[in-house]
Amino acid sequence: MNGSGPAKFEWGQRVRATADLFNDGSFPDQPTDALLVRAGDPGEIVQVGSHVETETPIYLVEFGERRVVGCLADEIAPV
Repeated sequence: MNGSGPAKFEWGQRVRATADLFNDGSFPDQPTDALLVRAGDPGEIVQVGSHVETETPIYLVEFGERRVVGCLADEIAPV
């Protein structure tokens, strides 16, 4: 399976959420499907990685209150 290519965004880049982001179970202290980030919320990319099997870029974005959420490229946009 081929990934979506090279990273579209860089570490330190300011971005905004393009959609509401909900808990997929990654935040055990929050209910499943709890709203984590609202569409339009600003954040900053603090790390760029990739899914091992698909090579899909994954962006760790720090949104307000030091909440770091893993995002796909279509879930964020440059500010």
